Amino acid sequence: MKEIKAIEFKDDILYLIDQRKLPTIYEIFQCKDYKEVDFAIKDMVVRGAPAIGATAAYGVVLAAKEFLNQDKKDFLGNLDKALEVLNNSRPTAVNLMWAIRKMRLLIEENRRLSNEEIYVKIKEEADKIFEEDMATNKAMAKHGNEIIKQGATILTHCNTGALATVGYGTALGVVREAHYTGKNIFVYADETRPRLQGGRLTAWELVQEGIPSKLIADNVAATLIRDGKIDVILVGADRIALNGDTANKIGTFMLSVVAKAYNVPFYIVAPTTTIDFDIETGKEIEIEERDSIEVTHIDGVRTAPEGIEVYNPAFDVTPWENISGIITEKGIIRFPYKENIMKLR
Repeated sequence: MKEIKAIEFKDDILYLIDQRKLPTIYEIFQCKDYKEVDFAIKDMVVRGAPAIGATAAYGVVLAAKEFLNQDKKDFLGNLDKALEVLNNSRPTAVNLMWAIRKMRLLIEENRRLSNEEIYVKIKEEADKIFEEDMATNKAMAKHGNEIIKQGATILTHCNTGALATVGYGTALGVVREAHYTGKNIFVYADETRPRLQGGRLTAWELVQEGIPSKLIADNVAATLIRDGKIDVILVGADRIALNGDTANKIGTFMLSVVAKAYNVPFYIVAPTTTIDFDIETGKEIEIEERDSIEVTHIDGVRTAPEGIEVYNPAFDVTPWENISGIITEKGIIRFPYKENIMKLR
């Protein structure tokens, strides 16, 4: 098994695999202050809800280090500004807000300590978030493997692997577990337009680990489902509402509709930190709209005419009724979602 480290914090520098450049170039992006972390999240050097949460936590560590020698009032004031910047770096992934909220609470509870002591606590909390994510991924993978049959053909969308987390992955973590426990699985990976996270990242991870797979254009998925070629669909999540409605990469909702029409099980794989206990339904989820250039260009080459307007939402919301279950580190949540999600709280 090849270990893929998307995130590593060492000697006050945050090292990130630059996911904008994979699969043709393997390059490490270094963040030496919180503004570089903000850029890395916004520009999708790092992406995937759990990975964004851990990255933001280390962004707070870098901010605390930067302001360490200021007087207490300035230290706390500038730290608060950094928290706000990081919190607003991307609007949909709830793990980001969760990590920043944890840090904000920690700072508030320890504001009477010295700057150095506060910094140490922030660093310990970031390390804890990192370590817990890895343990969570392994637990999700084991629970998810329970629903994977011997010889199953799995369809996945976007990238939900080690690159989307601190390691192992969410939906792709389940795929890994099934592969390494000898279930003789096969994977179809959607290319996932417009940023091609499936084609660039998921395909790269599958090749790295020798998992039998094929890459498909997003438009092919419905045909495979209709023709009985898919046994189960596994996708990740960026935010889950109390009723089970789930925001994930654009194209997920479309997959869920076809899956329901042809009775193919459709599972969300996400940690409980992705559940937003403050919203009732998916209608309350803010959907990020990204730059039109992601649609009009591929690798800097224009593929659409000048002057065409573009609608480019990064995510869509899959309604709870299209979801067979939500695989978490604490087990598989099934209908009734709100009742069972509240038990986790």
